[in-house]
Amino acid sequence: MRYISTRGQAPALNFEDVLLAGLASDGGLYVPENLPRFTVEEIASWAGLPYHELAFRVMRPFVAGSIADADFKRILEETYGVFAHKAVAPLTQLGANEWVLELFQGPTLAFKDFALQLLGRLLDHVLTRRNERVVIMGATSGDTGSAAIEGCKACDNVDIFIMHPHNRVSEVQRRQMTTILGDNIHNIAIEGNFDDCQEMVKASFADQGFLKGTRLVAVNSINWARIMAQIVYYFHAALQLGAPHRSVAFSVPTGNFGDIFAGYLARNMGLPVNQLIVATNRNDILHRFMSGNRYDKDTLHPSLSPSMDIMVSSNFERLLFDLHGRNGLAVSALMDEFKATGKLSVEDERWTEARRLFDSLAVDDEGTCATIAEVHGETGYLLDPHTAIGVKAARECRRSLALPMVILGTAHPVKFPEAVEKAGIGAAPQLPAHLADLFQRAERCTVLPNDLKAVQAFVGQHGNRGKPL
Repeated sequence: MRYISTRGQAPALNFEDVLLAGLASDGGLYVPENLPRFTVEEIASWAGLPYHELAFRVMRPFVAGSIADADFKRILEETYGVFAHKAVAPLTQLGANEWVLELFQGPTLAFKDFALQLLGRLLDHVLTRRNERVVIMGATSGDTGSAAIEGCKACDNVDIFIMHPHNRVSEVQRRQMTTILGDNIHNIAIEGNFDDCQEMVKASFADQGFLKGTRLVAVNSINWARIMAQIVYYFHAALQLGAPHRSVAFSVPTGNFGDIFAGYLARNMGLPVNQLIVATNRNDILHRFMSGNRYDKDTLHPSLSPSMDIMVSSNFERLLFDLHGRNGLAVSALMDEFKATGKLSVEDERWTEARRLFDSLAVDDEGTCATIAEVHGETGYLLDPHTAIGVKAARECRRSLALPMVILGTAHPVKFPEAVEKAGIGAAPQLPAHLADLFQRAERCTVLPNDLKAVQAFVGQHGNRGKPL
């Protein structure tokens, strides 16, 4: 399997090199040169497989030639063996043909564990074999950071630096990052928003001179391995609900477009997906594109669903690449225009093509709380604010009541007590046993200004287990 850049000017790489590269040298994102496609018979034969075995069958084509089958099987069994539920991603029914796919059964109670528990193990495997050391820089709007730290904390060949927007993540989210104290773990609170953090990561990949020769690796969803791992649970859910002999629809809470792009890829790989709903909060750049062909930057507003407080959706470029017939030069010109003007639109026929599959809805905090209360009143089931937005979008946008609608449950409600309390249904749930003492644990975090040079200086000073790089 070879991977090419969405901007067409970077060399094609194999999986191992893409894993370590993150962002392409031309500023683009890596995608498979040719997407594997499975037959109806192949997909049907996977029904009932344990999650790690299904994951092997779905992802094996992506790592072929880079990781031996036996090693990949072992890595996957270890990855999903740490999840709390035996089904790994269980389905819970809310109503007629309406289901929540619980993606919060991992160690940090968020869907990011599916990809980042795997990414940490893949990095450990590859770096040990290559006898190489790397620095991870990541930006988080809440959940990526804790999942990345949890997945990579035991990696001997990794120093990890995670930036989050200062005072703009929930307390549980922050503490899940800042209470893991290791010589190779560094949390940085940036005096800015998530987009500022994400832009610093991208700028650092573009010019890595501050690392003095050490390689920079991405844990954000710009890293192809993140997207690859998320494809699996679309197959997992659909198989339980009658696929491939029945189509399924999905509603996906998304800010950076990575999670829903994985669903788009699952469909292109042969899974019968009838509809993908982009569910987002008041930071609605994706909804404005899907509903009106306007991908325009706007003011970023803090919300009760902070993991979607994002105004520039990195993975959207991967969809643009396909909408433009995989023409890297066309995508590069579009992204240059967006960088210069903060605005982007595509030709009507390309937008119409996207709308054949995608619908969207933006939900404000009031609507989020109302949905949490409504579902709790109907079923006794407690939603986190991001999943609540997914439920609201599913109910307003679904095209067919006859097809199963799966809402991706992206986080455990315990991570967002403010939203639960504002929904008027009482106190937030208790932390699970492995996090019961979270509020008593010591924290370590450094607050830095919204300044790229200050961040890069900090990374250079504290990398390599505290030895200057």
